[in-house]
Amino acid sequence: MQITEHIASLSEEGRLLAAAAEQAGPGASVPTCPGWQIRHLLRHTGMVHRWAAAFITEGHTAYHPDGGEPDLDGAELLAWFREGHRHLVRSLEEAPADLECWTFLPAPSPLAFWSRRQLHETTVHRVDAESALGGPLTPVSADRAVDGIDELLTGFHARPKSRVRSDKPRTLRVRTVDTTATWTVRISEDPPQTVRTAGEGNAEEVDCELSGTAEGLHLVLWNRLPLTAVTLRGDRAVARLWTDNSAVTW
Repeated sequence: MQITEHIASLSEEGRLLAAAAEQAGPGASVPTCPGWQIRHLLRHTGMVHRWAAAFITEGHTAYHPDGGEPDLDGAELLAWFREGHRHLVRSLEEAPADLECWTFLPAPSPLAFWSRRQLHETTVHRVDAESALGGPLTPVSADRAVDGIDELLTGFHARPKSRVRSDKPRTLRVRTVDTTATWTVRISEDPPQTVRTAGEGNAEEVDCELSGTAEGLHLVLWNRLPLTAVTLRGDRAVARLWTDNSAVTW
């Protein structure tokens, strides 16, 4: 996906998140984030949006702490979230192509990094907001879902902070049935190593395979849907190793 597509999708995802949050109400429970209510989701995501926008607009070239979550609620909190989301989108739209600022995952450029990261951040939390309504989720296109899986597997969980570890080496394959994308994740005492391939070219035996639509796999790997939402073959313990330890931390 191109930067402009990421930004346009980020704009839409933020609007959908706010709309679902408004409909659910600030005290509604968020099933995909146990212990959270909509107010917690808005405070967290709004804080992240402002934190990201500060790197883009202020040009911080080293880590800069966030401004914390506000003591707001109800309509005031929702308006605060919407204003911060609009500010982030505008900041990305107006940023120069040669933007220089801090990032924390490999990317072609800081602008490419932040537009992609904030799109996937907001998409996952939009799913959280919609889960509070108990109805169907807004679909995620296959190409966006593949990009989100790729960021998660080859970006976040390639970092030393990943807790997906195993004393005994294990392999997990993630295979989309609606695209050509397949990933093989090698789990050991070190951070997972992931290789992406296309189609059926990888015939290597693995301990466990998860297969399904790109959207379904994206949400399962982010622990927003249960493992039963996709097809599991092989050792279920390997899949549980992922679901029990893959929560992303800074």
